[in-house]
Amino acid sequence: MKGKRILSGIQPSGKVHLGNYFGAMKHHIALQDNNRALYFIADYHALTTVQDASVLHNNILDVAKDYLAIGLDPAKTIFFKQSDIPQIFELTWILTTLTPMGLLERCHSYKDKIARGLTPNHGLFAYPVLMAADILAYDAEIVPVGKDQKQHIEVTRDIATKFNLTYRETLVIPNEYTIDNYALVPGIDGQKMSKSYGNTIELFEDEKVLRKKVMRIKTDSTPVEEPKDPSTCSVFALYSLFASEDEKNMMKQRYLEGGMSYKEAKDALFEKIQAEFEPFREKRSALENDISYIKDVLRDGAVRAREIAQNTLDRVRNAVGVSF
Repeated sequence: MKGKRILSGIQPSGKVHLGNYFGAMKHHIALQDNNRALYFIADYHALTTVQDASVLHNNILDVAKDYLAIGLDPAKTIFFKQSDIPQIFELTWILTTLTPMGLLERCHSYKDKIARGLTPNHGLFAYPVLMAADILAYDAEIVPVGKDQKQHIEVTRDIATKFNLTYRETLVIPNEYTIDNYALVPGIDGQKMSKSYGNTIELFEDEKVLRKKVMRIKTDSTPVEEPKDPSTCSVFALYSLFASEDEKNMMKQRYLEGGMSYKEAKDALFEKIQAEFEPFREKRSALENDISYIKDVLRDGAVRAREIAQNTLDRVRNAVGVSF
């Protein structure tokens, strides 16, 4: 049997952007060839922030289109919607009965979202338990995350360990797996690229819209002829995600030498973004008119995912004593 069982998800809380691509999606595509991968659209997680039915529906389809366009292969990967797996929600309740309040109170994501002005609700507070169920239901061994998301795995490991100690060895405890070359992608305002900040660059932007966004990337006021610091420049940080080592070193040298305008650097970035996604545009356009195919892929993935989740839930129900 090939590789490890890998699991990851993405929230359909808005249009997919470069932060999603470099932080998760590109790695997911690379990992699907030699592992047993399950990737899901976390639509129930998105309900904590997206409460317009038509917006959420369209976001789900857009995430699926983007994944399939950039190379997700349903023959190699189980691709599905979280909401199509009812076993997850029964498992969530069982795990909730073992999850200490203090563990949830220490979660960074809840604190960050409240600090950004989101109204506190039970979903925002308790979502780490649903996330743990997402992982544990499929006996996931690897959950690819960036360094800023390690706490999600730590919480899952804590909950699973407590379950196994309280009852018996039932749940597979995922190993920590940090993406070594994970990048915190800056948005056009210099903050972390995030839908909630409204500072994103989408994967398949219209050319004119893309150019406008790239030209709006925040820079300092250093004159053209003066040296510039690439380590503090969002344009250089974004360019580095697309460029080869040689290209990155050449651009860095031009920054340090002076004589290059930020507009020239932004023009180079624009060309890199266009070149990265151009090979995928034809397939992305075709998927716009083939919604039935997308739904078939997600339904087939859900059937396969439910079978795995049900096996786990059967073990859990037996362990806690509710099966007869």
